[in-house]
Amino acid sequence: MPQVGIVMGSDSDMPVMAKAAEILDKLGVTYEMTIISAHREPDVFFEYAKSAEAKGFKVIIAGAGMAAHLPGMCAAIFPLPVIGIPMHTTSLGGRDSLYSIVQMPSGIPVATVAINGGANAGLLAAKILATSDAALLDRLKAYSAELKEQVEAKDAKLKAEGYQAYLANK
Repeated sequence: MPQVGIVMGSDSDMPVMAKAAEILDKLGVTYEMTIISAHREPDVFFEYAKSAEAKGFKVIIAGAGMAAHLPGMCAAIFPLPVIGIPMHTTSLGGRDSLYSIVQMPSGIPVATVAINGGANAGLLAAKILATSDAALLDRLKAYSAELKEQVEAKDAKLKAEGYQAYLANK
C-alpha cells in the first residue's frame, strides 16, 4: 500500500516530480504517481483527493506550475500533510507557482519547498513518515551521513588539487 501520493498537473512536471520519487525509492518509501489536471478534469481530481486517505496515503506531494491550484486543492480535501512543489515557469520563473502554493488561506496549510524542489519534497515526506517509523528514521540518518561524506570528499579534493585543477577536473 503506498504511503505517499505524488500528483502532478502535467507530464511536463515529470522531471521534477521524478526527483521526489527517486528519494522515496532510495529510502524505501512506497508511493503512487499520478497525472491529474485539477482544471481540466476536476471530477477525477476530486475523487483522487477524496480517496487518498482510504488508499493509505499519509502524505501527498503535489507539483504545479502557473495557476498552481493542485497542492492547495489537495490540502482542502485531504486531511493529512500536503507538500507543494512550485514549478519553474517561462513566464514568471516559477514565482507565480510559488505564491499560489505558499499563500494559502488560514486553515488550509501546504508545506512548500523551493521552485523545482522535488528532492526536498521527497525528503520532507520521508521525514514526516519517520516520526512514527524508526527504521525509516535510521535510513534518513544514513542518507544525511552520505551527504556529509560527499562534502568532505569534495573539500579534500579541493585542498589536494587547488581550485583551478578542481574546476578543470570536475
